[in-house]
Amino acid sequence: MTLKKLLLATTAMALLGATAAPTLAQTTIRLVSKDLLTTNPDDVKEIEAIEAALKAKGTDVDIQIVDMPGSGYADALGVKLLSGDIPDIIYFQGGDQKMAEQNILEDLGPWIEKSEYIKDALWPHNVERLKNYPYLLYIYPPRAPQPVMRSDWLEKLGMEPPTTVEEYEALFQAIHDADLDGDGTTGNTLGLTGYGNTSELDSIFNQAFGVTGTWMKNADGQWVNSRITDQEKAKIAFYADLASKDLFDKEFVTNTWDVKEDKFYSGKAGVIFGSSPEVIDIYGGKMRQAHPGEDISLTLLPIPEGPGGKGLAAVDVSKESRGFAISALSENKETAFKVLDFMASKEGQDIDRMGFEGTQYTKDGDAVTFTDAISTWYARFFNAANWQPPTPLLSDTAQQALDNLKSDFTPDNAFVWPAEYAADVDATEQVYRSWVAKFITGEASMDQWDQFVSEFNAAGGERMTEYAKGVLGE
Repeated sequence: MTLKKLLLATTAMALLGATAAPTLAQTTIRLVSKDLLTTNPDDVKEIEAIEAALKAKGTDVDIQIVDMPGSGYADALGVKLLSGDIPDIIYFQGGDQKMAEQNILEDLGPWIEKSEYIKDALWPHNVERLKNYPYLLYIYPPRAPQPVMRSDWLEKLGMEPPTTVEEYEALFQAIHDADLDGDGTTGNTLGLTGYGNTSELDSIFNQAFGVTGTWMKNADGQWVNSRITDQEKAKIAFYADLASKDLFDKEFVTNTWDVKEDKFYSGKAGVIFGSSPEVIDIYGGKMRQAHPGEDISLTLLPIPEGPGGKGLAAVDVSKESRGFAISALSENKETAFKVLDFMASKEGQDIDRMGFEGTQYTKDGDAVTFTDAISTWYARFFNAANWQPPTPLLSDTAQQALDNLKSDFTPDNAFVWPAEYAADVDATEQVYRSWVAKFITGEASMDQWDQFVSEFNAAGGERMTEYAKGVLGE
């Protein structure tokens, strides 16, 4: 071929390439997550925004939402996975360990190490949990419930926020005795409500009573489960005393989360725990919705100091209790991880945390103003540690709760149990929760504590302690 012909051929090929750009191959990713539904317009809108953003970055992905019931999600998900129907990205809220042991879940460690965004978005406890259990990713501040109450109620009582265990009891008593809801009656308002179990209360009262971790040394210097210690006994006795005076909701065992919230919004209870800063803001928004025309704000109550000290409960770093996983059987792991990695980026966080312009926020140039709709918006994926909103996203109350999480992080000494101890873990948990409920409701007396300890040890506590000694060292 002559040089002229070669140049003509090269030019033609260049022109052809310029007019026939390659088409991106679309990859389908199936995603299952609690409360992420094709019937929720906001969910669908967010997924479409994610797809568009990823396509602009060179990844053409069709993210298909797999609908699952919100009630009984963990059980329903387990049935789906065991049937062989395994989506590419799976949000777990329990039941993940069995799947990991069957090699169904991808080890995320290598993916995160080479990630573009996730490795810089992790919170300190995320890093530790991934070292111990690299299958679940849940980029959120630690779940450490903190108490709030109506600011106007606190002001009506003429009290300072409580800073000790004794002052907390005095506050609950004052709420109970006052006519804060203005209905002309007193003595019918609970100081505090809760639901399910006492883990919310434990978040601020554990350290105050000296319950410093899952495993503690007894007087003989031997490791014991903290749930059978004298410190735990003193804490449960405090809860039981509150309930006996109608200061703590004896119906906490049968309350669901929505019943708990309704008691707060309707004025039947004065103090409620928010599981996260965002939830605290949701409580504030719902409280204002329940009382239109009233300018109601919430006050975050301090972490109390007690006989054992002060601080939020130690954070379990053995593994994530919930979070996103990638199927080890997926044929599209790389794309699945790109979706998760993007959600940890600034652009992904802007979508996930801020919602949509014109609904959750408005823009005037670079200035962003959040609307009232932001109070009920929630992230479907992550809360990255390094993300900064263009304007404060949290209220001062919620921001204070977040600051507490950052300043008060203490790692627990809990660890992941081998599968052969699963029955012991479940049995001792059931014994503990059952006895705590009986102590608080008055069905059992604190004089029966030794009976509880014996039952706890017989249910697997002794066997678990022997194993723990090997893990923790004598």
